[in-house]
Amino acid sequence: MMSSKRSVVVGAAVICLAMLTPGNAQERTRTVGQYQCKDVMRDSGANRDVVIAFLHGFLLGKSGRAEFNLQTLHEQTDAFVERCLSNPDEKAIDAMTTAKQ
Repeated sequence: MMSSKRSVVVGAAVICLAMLTPGNAQERTRTVGQYQCKDVMRDSGANRDVVIAFLHGFLLGKSGRAEFNLQTLHEQTDAFVERCLSNPDEKAIDAMTTAKQ
């Protein structure tokens, strides 16, 4: 009786661990250049905000600067969204680079 309970507990633990382990079919590593505007525009709310903030931060870090103006970021975000809506197949990083010029 004790052996069957132990087998059930061990089996349940193995199933739980398997569910928590990321599948090999999904690629976990991405590059910034892989995202197109349509990928960003398909997201909504907080998910889109995170991507846009990441792009701003990525380009800010790449420039070597550490300061920014919030009003300018708002304007650049608007320009980025407009560009992405007009050019859905453009790489998101290229659209953000253009919006920041």
